[in-house]
Amino acid sequence: MTEAPAPILSRPASRRVLLLAGAALVPSVALGVALAPGLALAQARQPAARAAPRAAPAPVGSPGSTPLGPFDTIARQALILDADTGAVLLEKNADERMPPSSMSKLMTMYVVFDLLKQGRLRPDQTFTVSERAWRMGGSKMFVELGSDISLENLARGVIVQSGNDACIVLAEGIAGSEQQFVDMMNETGRRIGLRNSHFRNVTGWPDPEHRMTCRDLAILTRRIINDFPDHFRLYSERSFRWSDITQENRNPLLGRVAGADGMKTGHTEDAGYGLTGTAKRGERRLILVLNGLLSMRARQDESERLMEWGFREFDNVVLFRAADTVEEAPVYLGERPTVPLVGGRDLVITLPRAWRNRLDVKVRYDAPIPAPVLRGQEIGRLEVGGAGVPPMVVPLIAGADVARLGLLPRIPAVIGRWLGA
Repeated sequence: MTEAPAPILSRPASRRVLLLAGAALVPSVALGVALAPGLALAQARQPAARAAPRAAPAPVGSPGSTPLGPFDTIARQALILDADTGAVLLEKNADERMPPSSMSKLMTMYVVFDLLKQGRLRPDQTFTVSERAWRMGGSKMFVELGSDISLENLARGVIVQSGNDACIVLAEGIAGSEQQFVDMMNETGRRIGLRNSHFRNVTGWPDPEHRMTCRDLAILTRRIINDFPDHFRLYSERSFRWSDITQENRNPLLGRVAGADGMKTGHTEDAGYGLTGTAKRGERRLILVLNGLLSMRARQDESERLMEWGFREFDNVVLFRAADTVEEAPVYLGERPTVPLVGGRDLVITLPRAWRNRLDVKVRYDAPIPAPVLRGQEIGRLEVGGAGVPPMVVPLIAGADVARLGLLPRIPAVIGRWLGA
């Protein structure tokens, strides 16, 4: 049961490549974190069906893949993701389709939150409890038959209490039937990039075709956090009382791991014990997904261990801020000789703390840049990599307008370029 990213010259322009190794990238760039003291610059050319439950197989303590090398986890499937940079810190069978049990309720609530954001639902809107919802087994909110319950309370019943009955009330009240709501879940899942998920019900009740992956659960969690910040806070509530019954949030990270504020547990005989969790410390947020644990205690200990490992062994490094000048690129036939190249957004990467000296950054663009140049025009790219560092490419844009010289000033510039060639 489910859980309690025309040159005007007649000859080719040279390609300018700026190689930045170690840390300080260019003197004009203030890094958010010091990387290393050296700087090397070089130029070069360049209604749901219910399947019979079966016993969960024992998870194998085989290693997950990490940038630091293999790392053991007893989870059958696992993923740790940096929520801001998207960097994967650990993965083990992260694209294996698995029974998500109650963790699939994250998708149920994404649909509800999306309708609230669109104004098609209101938090104080009420829905009537049907007999089917009232009789629903597994973890329960303990709704009363025929009663009217606000969406806000039903949301807490789903999020805090993992109430299967609350899920059915919402689905029937919003879409007319559970199956029609499930159709909305599948459509929304495809739209937000869940590539390996298929939903058959709103609760996570066992069904051989109801499947998700750790990666999809992490993507979904990231979308909830970013798309619905006002509703995301519900996932940090520690308890909820309904029908004179107080139930505690089953998330073992809450109150035990610093910064923990979500998301959802799950358990069925087939899936074992699972958790989708998140925690934020300072400006860093990690998302953790585990499944296939043999007990609640194993889920608690392993989730806490892996979350602490992620925060301890990795850090986010600010290479450039949005308005920082990465390079002054020469401009041909412009009213000013150079144009600043900027990233247009903060460039933050996630690295193992021991890898800061292994970072290589390259700036590539065709030089000189022919005028006119428009602010925001894409001119080049920033390539980040290194030994073991996952590659990243970021467009570089013009940080200022550069008008083209008039006809008379252009003549000596053209003659000078050809004579100097």
